[in-house]
Amino acid sequence: MINELKINELNEFTQLNLHPQLVQAVTDFGYTTPTPIQSAVIPVMLTGQDVIGQAQTGTGKTAAFSLPILHNLAAGQGHVQCLVLTPTRELAIQVANAMYDYGRYSGVRVLPVYGGQPYSRQIGRLKKGIDVVVGTPGRLLDLIRQKALDLKNVSTVVLDEADEMLSMGFIEDIESILNETSTDRQTALFSATLPPEIRHLANRYMREPHSFTIGGKKLTVAGVEQRYYLVNEADRLAALTRLFEIEPITSALIFARTRIGTSELANELTVRGFPAEALNGDMSQDARERVLNRFRHNQLKVLVATDVAARGLDIDDISHVFNYDLPDDPELYVHRVGRTGRAGKTGIAISLLTPREQGYLSKIEGFTKQKITRAPLPTVEDIQAYREAQLRERMSVWLQPGDCQQEYELVLRLTKDGYNPMEIAAAALKLVRADEKQRPIAPLSEVQEWSSKAKFNGKRSNGNGRSNSNSNNRSTDSHEKGMVRLSLSTGKADGIRVNHVVGTLAHYANIPGDSIGKILIDKQHTFVDVPEKFVGQVLAKTGAYRIGKQTITVKRA
Repeated sequence: MINELKINELNEFTQLNLHPQLVQAVTDFGYTTPTPIQSAVIPVMLTGQDVIGQAQTGTGKTAAFSLPILHNLAAGQGHVQCLVLTPTRELAIQVANAMYDYGRYSGVRVLPVYGGQPYSRQIGRLKKGIDVVVGTPGRLLDLIRQKALDLKNVSTVVLDEADEMLSMGFIEDIESILNETSTDRQTALFSATLPPEIRHLANRYMREPHSFTIGGKKLTVAGVEQRYYLVNEADRLAALTRLFEIEPITSALIFARTRIGTSELANELTVRGFPAEALNGDMSQDARERVLNRFRHNQLKVLVATDVAARGLDIDDISHVFNYDLPDDPELYVHRVGRTGRAGKTGIAISLLTPREQGYLSKIEGFTKQKITRAPLPTVEDIQAYREAQLRERMSVWLQPGDCQQEYELVLRLTKDGYNPMEIAAAALKLVRADEKQRPIAPLSEVQEWSSKAKFNGKRSNGNGRSNSNSNNRSTDSHEKGMVRLSLSTGKADGIRVNHVVGTLAHYANIPGDSIGKILIDKQHTFVDVPEKFVGQVLAKTGAYRIGKQTITVKRA
């Protein structure tokens, strides 16, 4: 009984020996009990020891490292005391906001730094004195090279989502940044997975770290029904709207590949009678919160997002997840599907894929050790029958005696005017069904099964989105509106992968990684689509691009 009481007491923030100001800030947000990773990590980090935390997004890891750092930090010392590295600007903003909120009563000064913002603004803030810097590797290195960021006095470094930074090609940059800090610093590393490269990094730069694995590797939830539909590339939207007609959707999260793709898809759905909004990296934090609040409070039923923009999204009542574009990584598929079927509820995960992507689907099934069921798309007759069934159900509710007295009197007046009661009823139903004109049932072209002779090599096809397969009908022009095709002087022969291309362009050109479109990798060259507005920015850096130790050039295709 005594042991039980002690354990319960230790599970309260008040028992973690944190400053009262921190406990108050956490309490203000409604948190009273630490998550498992917080209970494990906070006491160890308070003593200054190194930590490796293996945990998925949504486990509370930001507070796990933020609270002990803020506890040990003396605000206003005139130099950077803590550095947090993140893979994306969205996560940098999210972490910086959280640390600012937790440190609200202690006057801590937190600065997010990332590409796409003017250097002058960030340098000006650094000159005034910053306690905590949260940033992406590329911009941090640039500020270090400009002598604007001094890390000599940093006492704690956090590597957040280290595996994501690895996949984006940032490991060498991270090592360069760590070499700018004191060797007696405290280092904390958080990652959903721990591939060999991350373990090597930890062995080299960390001192006898305490390791914690929270929750183990969680794959797809048993309560989630997983289906896929085979479609031609041009029919994705038509297929999606057909599914929207018959699926019992209470709230839906649709994943698209690019920020441009999220906006276009949200607009197209809205025009077709399915109101939707986009969630992407172009949005300010305030705009993002407004959209999320509408979604949480059921004022918005459909949200279209990129993987990056959906990070940290913690909503339990999502009935459907749609993979409008398949993700590049099976783990991303798991993260997406995990957005539904939460809190003991059931959910539905639906993927649209082209015939050439069936091999990639097998890779996902192998990773999750679960079969994804193929289903036929609803026919025109199916949708019409469903619409009529829904109408009959609505009508039966109102066909109770006395429920339509005013309307009944109107019918009597119309019959006195000489109208046939059956014609009156038909006209009334036509008025009720007027909104269906906004939802035309788009035609679908016949899907040709992909030839079994074209063996899948474990890489994406060019049937959709980014690809690293060889294409026999490649054009030097992008087929996506608003995109321009560029050529990189590297290819399969150099071991190049999609994540290398995204990481190097995003880093050196300071453009958002999720704005990049299709990627086609040949033996010696790579073709990549970038938004027209970024083309000048990308080409201006040609000669500076590097993947690993290889320097590459970028030009118009």
